[in-house]
Amino acid sequence: MTMGTKTRPRGAGDESGDADTDGCDLCGLPTPNPPVTGESIDGEFCCRGCLEITRTLGDAASADPETVEQKLAGEAETVPDDAERTYMAVDGMHCATCEAFVSGTARTCEGVYAAEASYANDMVRVTYDPDAADLDDLSGTLARYGYGTRDPDEREAAERADNQVARFVIGGGVFGMMVMLWYVLFLYPTYVGFPPVVELGVFDGIYILGNIWVMTSIVLFYTGFPILRGALVSLRAGQPNMDLLVSLAATSAYVYSTAAVLVGQTHVYFDVTVAIILVVTLGNYYEDRIKRTAAGMLSDLAASRVSEARRRIADSDSGGDGSRVETVDLDALESGDRVEVRPGERVPVDGTVAEGTAAVDEALVTGESMPRTKRPGDDVLGGTVVTDRPLVVEVGEDATSTLDRLVELLWDIQSARSGVQRLADKLATIFVPTVLALAVVAFGWTLFRGESATAALLVGLTVLIVSCPCALGLATPLAVASGIKEAASRGIVVASEAVFEAVPDVDVVVFDKTGTLTDGDMAVLRIEGDPSSLGVAAALERFSAHPLATAVVAAAEDADVVVPDVDADDITVHDRGVSGTIAAEQVVVGHPALLREQGMTIDADLESAIEDAWGDGAVPVVVGRAGRARAVLVVGDEPREAWDDVVAAVAGGGKRDVVVLTGDSERAARRFRDHPDVTDVFAGVPPEAKAETVERLRSRGAVAMVGDGSNDAPALAAADIGIALGTGTDIAGDAADAVLVGRDIDAVPEVFSLSAGVNRRIRGNLTWAFGYNAVAIPLAALGVLNPLFAAIAMGTSSLLVVVNSARSLE
Repeated sequence: MTMGTKTRPRGAGDESGDADTDGCDLCGLPTPNPPVTGESIDGEFCCRGCLEITRTLGDAASADPETVEQKLAGEAETVPDDAERTYMAVDGMHCATCEAFVSGTARTCEGVYAAEASYANDMVRVTYDPDAADLDDLSGTLARYGYGTRDPDEREAAERADNQVARFVIGGGVFGMMVMLWYVLFLYPTYVGFPPVVELGVFDGIYILGNIWVMTSIVLFYTGFPILRGALVSLRAGQPNMDLLVSLAATSAYVYSTAAVLVGQTHVYFDVTVAIILVVTLGNYYEDRIKRTAAGMLSDLAASRVSEARRRIADSDSGGDGSRVETVDLDALESGDRVEVRPGERVPVDGTVAEGTAAVDEALVTGESMPRTKRPGDDVLGGTVVTDRPLVVEVGEDATSTLDRLVELLWDIQSARSGVQRLADKLATIFVPTVLALAVVAFGWTLFRGESATAALLVGLTVLIVSCPCALGLATPLAVASGIKEAASRGIVVASEAVFEAVPDVDVVVFDKTGTLTDGDMAVLRIEGDPSSLGVAAALERFSAHPLATAVVAAAEDADVVVPDVDADDITVHDRGVSGTIAAEQVVVGHPALLREQGMTIDADLESAIEDAWGDGAVPVVVGRAGRARAVLVVGDEPREAWDDVVAAVAGGGKRDVVVLTGDSERAARRFRDHPDVTDVFAGVPPEAKAETVERLRSRGAVAMVGDGSNDAPALAAADIGIALGTGTDIAGDAADAVLVGRDIDAVPEVFSLSAGVNRRIRGNLTWAFGYNAVAIPLAALGVLNPLFAAIAMGTSSLLVVVNSARSLE
């Protein structure tokens, strides 16, 4: 808030012009009138940054603008104008089949126009008729199939769901150990021809087998419930998955053993059921923990959105300006409405300034570090913050918010499935039916050879057990676990196993500038001229709320300089600075143009300092006294100390391209062009275009994005790998695959070296897992193995994967 009564805001940059309704050919944002165009470049753009991206990475027309528009708009379904959209967190999605099943089930509910579930972030996006649909009924429908729904903001509910999974694991582990204890003491010795540890009578044997049956039942139907449900869902959806194979192996061993007990046999395979369920459940539990580290990114971003607005309405009785203000939902706003936005509040929707002049902080939406002065006629974006003076904004044609588009874009990108994941899903649909067919063929072939039905059944059961994909399922998670532990010891939080899969193959590394290659905070970088002018400037700047003023005051406090006392009545905050009287002497602090307007002269040496500041992408704050400029305070965003070494290390001697991306001006990004390892610098890029730029850079290969701001979240999610600085916003961290906690960007090269080691470990585990199945399944089909040895082989295979994964990555 500013102080005094004669206050007007100031800013570093100004833009004006009426919006063109066609939209930018790169990012879809409104274009000025006339739009930005370039020679030999087809298309019209909202800014120079979008034009330069198109010039460098390809013609806009060839990039299929409809695809870009679809990404920004979200779902392409035709729905009524009064339809609403909501996000619901879903607990219990176990695989890609669950994703398809939840989507299809939700769409069958009355009043639901469209539903899209995402297994990647455990959420479902629902477009619905608010008058016809009942979200409680939707929740109840999904609950009947074991899927719990909740508000994404309910962190306590998420923790309860996580604790429920933990109880599944712990409960199964306790009863599973009890089963194995009975086996070790009484059953295993007899299976291999040794007397049991304790001799038992008939009644004792029935008692022990009864206990084993009860505890195995608990493990199978309680701990294994998510797996059994996943198998059922896969059958209903017509997409057989690994859960189906695991369930068949576990239940087949259970049913066979139960029947064997009923006919008086003691050679049973309840241990096989327990081993299968516990191994797979532990793997699934680990996967859930990984996913929950990235949960809530959409709700965090959505929390920054405005839900209501103060709309002006005509009222002849109100007096004054002939209008009054009412608070309405954003859905009630229409094009042409005027809304009031107070200092510290977010602009509710995209529009045009109708009244007032204020500095608007666009960092959340555009990433530009410097607030921009907005005057009547200037465009403002929904989600930006008015910092120092109220504005009246006229709602734009579509009454939409740029921040809303960021939320939708982040959803579309995060819920998309990677090529590797799609390949794994396809392999599952082939592998499961193939194993089932082999088990049936083995059963039939054994009968054809004249063996008994019991022997044939054991052969088929052995095929199912030995092919149970425990090693295959653990190959990646356990290697990833080792990598995550090693990364944590280095101050790197890994939120997605995609880091270890994709980083070694990255061809292009994109660095956001503000807050990543730079500190992200405005500060006084140097003082040209009279050093004592800092205290004088701070005395006046205390009465302004502008970020430049804040930087000057902070510098004076850090330098512990003398700050003269000034009466607030003697201060005037202008559009481009502050003026006042100190010790009967007129003092002006601000933009060079303000000093000239006040009749002050600027000597040649300070004029040179001003030009040098502009050339460095900084802002010159000039201090004038007694009719003449005395000093230039150079205020800017300082580059991080290690940025050039990090860029060189990541480039790897030309192995990778390095691109710098920023919403700041070309001047602010100029210094980064001079680095020999920087391939391209794109300045003035809006957030939608950041994500699209990453997409276009894929023509050069896999892309990694390094950023820290909320506006970077879509780009971080769009990249094959997103790396966020832990000093940045929670939104960027949640959208990233790796977060550098408490570390500078010097940890970025470590992400690449660590990922290469984990990637080699994953490849080794998968090679063993596939090799095991290639050998063990034929042996089981030929009757060489029995169910017990199949279970041992399966366990040994998994154990080898565990041991290999536990080895040091050094």
